[in-house]
Amino acid sequence: MIEIPEHGFVDVEALEDHLSEPSEALVAELAEVSGDWLFVGAGGKMGPTMARMARKALDRAGNPVRVRAASRFSDSRARESLERHGIDTFVCDVLDREAVGNLPDAANVVFMLGMKFGITTNPSLAWAMNTQAPAVVAERFSNARIVAFSSGNVYPYLPVESAGANEGTPTEPVSEYGWSLLGRERTFEHFSRVNDIPVAIVRLNYSAEARYGVLVDLAGRIIAREPIDLSMGHLNFIWQRDANEHALRAFGLSVSPSAIVNVTGAEVLAVRNLSERLGFALDIDPVFTGEPADTALLNNASKSHRVFGLPLASTDEAVAAVAHWLKADHPTLGKPTKFEARDGKF
Repeated sequence: MIEIPEHGFVDVEALEDHLSEPSEALVAELAEVSGDWLFVGAGGKMGPTMARMARKALDRAGNPVRVRAASRFSDSRARESLERHGIDTFVCDVLDREAVGNLPDAANVVFMLGMKFGITTNPSLAWAMNTQAPAVVAERFSNARIVAFSSGNVYPYLPVESAGANEGTPTEPVSEYGWSLLGRERTFEHFSRVNDIPVAIVRLNYSAEARYGVLVDLAGRIIAREPIDLSMGHLNFIWQRDANEHALRAFGLSVSPSAIVNVTGAEVLAVRNLSERLGFALDIDPVFTGEPADTALLNNASKSHRVFGLPLASTDEAVAAVAHWLKADHPTLGKPTKFEARDGKF
């Protein structure tokens, strides 16, 4: 089920089944892929459904290669879900070279590990997670192809009337978090060059689904009758099913030295308008504070749209799905994006 149901999702399993549903194009691409897969940092928000999407696509293509997932798995439910859907899991501290060395070989590695929240209180750990862990993984899997996640936080804030930063926009992070992510990218670029590793770096802004993301952040404030700060007045987002697919298809762009690809939706969205659409769906009038700045953190993903096609989920469909989910009092992940923090302090 690629389409978002008109009346939302009935439970977590239905939602995750949708978020992990591959398109025919992805199935066709993975039919030709050889070698096993490994998702590093797969216990987070996107990892479980992305790994499941890869497993589904490979199964439908008749490709018997294995899919594995490594993480600390602080959320035991994520590990149980992966195992239940045919994905072998490994508990691993990716800063531990010996532990990473003991992971099984893989030909296709998705690096999803990173630290965003807590960087202001423990910056040294965040830098280790965002720069040292990539080095450990790149050394261990020097014979693999790698898709590594990054973020639009490596870009400068741009005028809201622009289309956003494209892959050729010079990097200019506004925060220590953004600089640490640029360090992650440079680490993968280095190992891509010296070991001839095909790498694609995915700069994502922002993945959203019914349990977390910018839509859930805004809807939560609307439901709580809390003012929505308009200082970061514009944003991009992409529905997580589409983000999962575009990231997996980014293996086709991996080269040495590493390539960059932005992944997000096709629209620059005004936070006020998006909130009003959510408020209408929730039958609650949103309350606002502040005025939109002239600049925002915006991605231009036209390159990925040319290669992979436009995201299949529309903004209206995503808004309706989140509203249905929250009105039904289904669970959320309790992980706010803090997209509105213009100083990058998370």
